[in-house]
Formats: sequence, structure tokens, C-alpha cells
Amino acid sequence: MKIYGKNPVIERIKADPKSVRRVYVEIGHPDHNYISSKMKKYGVAVIAVPSSKMLKLGRSLNTQGLLIEVEDFAYADYDDLVDEAYAQGTTLLFIDGITDPQNMGAIIRSIACLGGFALVIPTHGTVDINDTVTRVACGGENHIKVSKVNNLNNAIEKAKAKGFWIAGSVVKDGEDLTRTKLPLPLGLVIGSEGKGIREVTLKHIDVKLTIPMAKERLSLNVAHATAMFCYEIKKQKEHKPQGR
Repeated sequence: MKIYGKNPVIERIKADPKSVRRVYVEIGHPDHNYISSKMKKYGVAVIAVPSSKMLKLGRSLNTQGLLIEVEDFAYADYDDLVDEAYAQGTTLLFIDGITDPQNMGAIIRSIACLGGFALVIPTHGTVDINDTVTRVACGGENHIKVSKVNNLNNAIEKAKAKGFWIAGSVVKDGEDLTRTKLPLPLGLVIGSEGKGIREVTLKHIDVKLTIPMAKERLSLNVAHATAMFCYEIKKQKEHKPQGR
């Protein structure tokens, strides 16, 4: 997997230098010396290349002069993730049907900034943690755990058996997010931007939540909506003890 762009590259080098396999730096880049000294400790080659070569390596995308080759994203074991989340008060974010890597990257960036969240995605029908996702996440993928499961509904039921309440984000007819006392520990299900949460998954949800809108005909992008849900969850977690 490739990571490119100044913030994603520098953050990966700081957070997980052992995962880096090769580094390309555009000739004359101001961070060349820092990166070289950092990677020297791990025996990783830092290759200086002209802008034309960097453009080719980055498939004509804006690399900002930095590109690294890293190990494929390491997903966490789901059973371990649930146990850890319950013990630490982490909120599980179940993502279903989000195929746009831009939205996935933005969600990861938001929950990494907020802290206290872990991500659960299904094997099919949802984008993996790939090059584009990490670009948009701006290094956030280094600070959250992500688990990939074959069946999202089974994963939700496992979380409920452990003691999690499960909330679901719906566009309308849910309880007002800003006026609802959220049960903890909590898992939140986010559906696709076009279709929302699938009916088969709604059956596993304890409470439906809706963001109040000033104009009924308007709606939020799924990444923006997720950030608002997670901010409210974070705020309430800081003022409420856990307990079912």
C-alpha cells in the first residue's frame, strides 16, 4: 500500500515507522533530512527522485513531494476489539454500505481526532482501508483500530451480548440526537448515504437517532453526519457513567 501527502506520510513515520518499507522524497523537499534520519534507525531506504518521477509514482496525484510504501493495513481481531472496547469504554462504530473512500477517510479522521472510537466494517459492500482512504484520513488511521467482519449483523449481536447498546443513525423519525440521553457502552451503526441502514440491520438496533435539521429538505453528507453523531457521543460519555 502507498501513502502520499505530507501529513499522512509524516504521521505514519512518527506513529509506526516499522511498517514503512520504502520512502520516496522529491529532490529538495524540506523534510528530507528529518525523514532520512528517522528512517535510518530502521534500515529503510530513502530515495530522492525528481518531480517527474514522483508524479509517476503518485499516479499523477498531488503527493506534496512525499510517498511511502507500507505494509497493508492491519485489521484487528473483532472478538479482541469488542473485549477491549468494553473494558476501555470505547464506542464501536459499525459502517455499512459506504463505498466512497473520501467519506471513509473523513470518518476515520474525525473519530481519530475525537478519540474513544473503533471502527467495524463488513468484508463486502464497504470500501477497505486503502491508499485513498489513508490520504483523506491524514494519519488518523494510525490512531484507531479497525476490524473487518464477514457478517455485520452477527458482529452487532456479539457486541450486544457483551453489554453494548446499539444505536442507528436515521435521516428522520428517530429520537433527537441532541435531546436523547445515550445508553452506554454504545455501538453506533452508520448506513450508506443513499439508502441508509439496511432493513435487516435495523432489526438489531435498540434506538434510532436523528440529527435535527433547520430545513427539512436539506441533509448532511454521511461523513459530516457521522462526525456530529460521534461528537455528541463523546460529549455525553464524558459526563455519564457506563451501565446497562
